[in-house]
Amino acid sequence: MARAALDWSAERLANECGIGVNTVRRIEKGRGALYETIQKLQKTLEAAGVEFIGEGEYRGDGGPGVRLRKGVI
Repeated sequence: MARAALDWSAERLANECGIGVNTVRRIEKGRGALYETIQKLQKTLEAAGVEFIGEGEYRGDGGPGVRLRKGVI
């Protein structure tokens, strides 16, 4: 969802993070990854304007998710 919100390809996200594109695809399919790899992804996406929304941080029925900061796109 975060990558799609930025309109980034898997290849671009991999390049921005310094990880392999197959790693990005594996993570997106819900398969395992090293904690350090997940941290790289999160920091890269946050630097690009993504905000991660945890459980209970906002009212409504949506639950955890992502959104873009104002003015990103």
